[in-house]
Amino acid sequence: MLPLRPVAAMLLLSAAPALADVPRIAVMSAFEPEWISLQADLQNAESQTINGQRFITGTLSGKDVVLFLSGVSMVNAAMTTQLALDHFDIDKVVFSGIAGGVDPSLHIGDVVVAAEWGQWLETAMARHTGEGYELPTFLSSPFPNHEMFFTQETTVASARGEPETRFWFPADPDLLKVAEEVAADTELADCSGDDACLDHQPEVHVGGNGVSGSAFMDNADIRKWIFSTFDARVVDMESTAVAQVAWANEVPFIAFRSLSDLAGGGEGENEMGIFMSLASENSAKLVKAFLAKLPE
Repeated sequence: MLPLRPVAAMLLLSAAPALADVPRIAVMSAFEPEWISLQADLQNAESQTINGQRFITGTLSGKDVVLFLSGVSMVNAAMTTQLALDHFDIDKVVFSGIAGGVDPSLHIGDVVVAAEWGQWLETAMARHTGEGYELPTFLSSPFPNHEMFFTQETTVASARGEPETRFWFPADPDLLKVAEEVAADTELADCSGDDACLDHQPEVHVGGNGVSGSAFMDNADIRKWIFSTFDARVVDMESTAVAQVAWANEVPFIAFRSLSDLAGGGEGENEMGIFMSLASENSAKLVKAFLAKLPE
């Protein structure tokens, strides 16, 4: 066996006893602005770094948690979720963050807690023919295409048995029931701390579909296709990756995504720069209420 490098050896010696001390709820956000509110209310916070990734343990809304950033993109989200599951005793995974709204009935500031998640950008780029776009005979798609985009399913291995090919990865039904209870009692903010205000009262929507892909969405045509093809309410860049890793590890998962923008559906420039803070606060507020409502 090769000797450990001094830094790695010290990390293992100092961190290992504390990592799996108690069962914890993983509370994730994609990037820094999304977890500021969560950190502010964290009690008995202790920080540790694993493979360059910062994890903060403590108590939030009366529950033992570990807070960390997934990083933006599907690969980062999958990597950090598995890293957390490998080093902590995690019994639930909760994601708090912002998203783009693709359901025309929703509004900026609303929070969506989708019942299942799929990867819209897991795709085959089809050849253009004289009559449109056509996949090779050895490929197929369960969904209508958008020009050259033919969305594919994903084959995932788990301890359930043979690898399974699927598109949708579910949120945990028991966690969704708690989210429904909390949604009825939580009033979301309509103004941010820097006085960016909405002309409507944001609402919580539990159920329906969410989709993810490693592309920032700001395109009206693709937004319409995503809504009509996947019956999706929101689009983001991480949730399905986390849902897939949680499914493969058989750990309950739920994601709270607040709309910072309309993914290309607005009349002018993308709205995220204006309403990101408001959306982040609304998602975090609901997550904290959700944690408090969870049974011991």
